Amino acid sequence: MDDAKIQFCDRKSQIDLQQLQTLFQEGAFWAQNRTLEDLAIAITHSNPAIGVWDGSRLIGFARATSDGVYRATIWDVVIHPDYRGVGLGKKLVETLLSHPLMHRVERVYLMTTYQQKFYEGLGFETNSSTTMVLNNQLISRGDRRQFAEMVAVPELSVVKG
Repeated sequence: MDDAKIQFCDRKSQIDLQQLQTLFQEGAFWAQNRTLEDLAIAITHSNPAIGVWDGSRLIGFARATSDGVYRATIWDVVIHPDYRGVGLGKKLVETLLSHPLMHRVERVYLMTTYQQKFYEGLGFETNSSTTMVLNNQLISRGDRRQFAEMVAVPELSVVKG
C-alpha cells in the first residue's frame, strides 16, 4: 500500500456502485446480498458518504444520515481486508465525524456486532438504554416500488408566518 495514493472523498458521484458491492461482498458480512439498485438508493439518501481510494480502487466506505444538529447515525463502515490494521478505519470514521454535516451533531449513533472496542477507541460508548429496532418484514423487496407509488408523500412546503 502506497500511502501517497490513498485518498478520502466525500463526492457521492465518485462512488462506483460495482466496486462498492464487491467491497461489501469481500469485507462486510452484514452486506453480502445488497443489490446495485438498493446501494444507489442508500447512497442517495445518505449524507455524507465517504469513499476511500487506493488509486482507482475503492478500498473503504462509510456513510451517515443526519439532521445536521441533533442526531446522526453512521452506517456501513468497511475497509477491504487487505487494508485493515493500518489506521484507515479510524481515519475513515474521523473523516465522517468531522464532515460539515456531522461535526456539530449532538449525538451520533451506530450499530456494530463485533467492533465495540474499535469504536470505543474513537470515543463511542455502549448505550443499551436507547436502542430499539423494527425489522420491517411487511414489505418484501419486490413490493417496495409498488408500495412507494401507493403511498407517495407530497412535497413539503415551508409556510412563512
